[in-house]
Amino acid sequence: MTVRNALEVATTTDAGVVRPFNEDAVATELDLGLAIVADGMGGYKAGDVASGMAASIMVEELKRQLHASAADSPARILHDAAGKANQAIFQAARANSQYHGMGTTLVTALFHDNHVYFTHVGDSRLYRLRHGRLTVLTQDHSILHEQVAQGLISSDDAKTSHNRNLVTRAIGVEPEVELETQQQEVETGDIYLLCSDGLNDMVDDADIELALTALQANLPLTARQLVMLANDNGGHDNISVVLVKILKPFPAAEPGKGLLNRLFGWLK
Repeated sequence: MTVRNALEVATTTDAGVVRPFNEDAVATELDLGLAIVADGMGGYKAGDVASGMAASIMVEELKRQLHASAADSPARILHDAAGKANQAIFQAARANSQYHGMGTTLVTALFHDNHVYFTHVGDSRLYRLRHGRLTVLTQDHSILHEQVAQGLISSDDAKTSHNRNLVTRAIGVEPEVELETQQQEVETGDIYLLCSDGLNDMVDDADIELALTALQANLPLTARQLVMLANDNGGHDNISVVLVKILKPFPAAEPGKGLLNRLFGWLK
């Protein structure tokens, strides 16, 4: 058994109906149990540069850190990798006027030792479908979320608010970024959805839950169906979807080894 065999993954990304280009980036590394969605901002050439940099830096940093003989915890590795992505994008924006003001949201999930470790910034989300019930595991860093939390606007009014896409945190906008890193236990049969806000802005959580529940036997079809629902409802933004299904448990890590060795030490 390998990590690759313990997970099933499906991905898709689409420009949507309105936007002329796609500033989202997705990345998966099945051998690492890694999934990433980044939603770039800053206009043509800038937003896609920021999201692409974030995804590639996260992958490379995770590979490097997981190979280290004295690797930190998965949560710390994710946190540090996102911090390096933030610094690199911020410096690139300062060095090139074409990229001034670029940034990206980010949601990253690492599946390891019967847990999902995740870091997020902005309004890209991580959901979990368990026993037919959909739960959002992240909390949007957005003006709209803060307004709802403070009772300044109702949840119903939030669905049509003009502040839907105004985030309060993003990767690459400031020299330092406040990151949220968490972990949850996984169960066999869980389905995890990473998405940009182009999905959940256009499709209600109840409809996302229904699609995941009804089509979960065919993960690639489920991903395409979610994108189609978003486009059918207007497709006002880029839409990115990564689905990860837990097929079987992950054995516990052995102490005293690098994390990658621990990931693969039990595969022989």
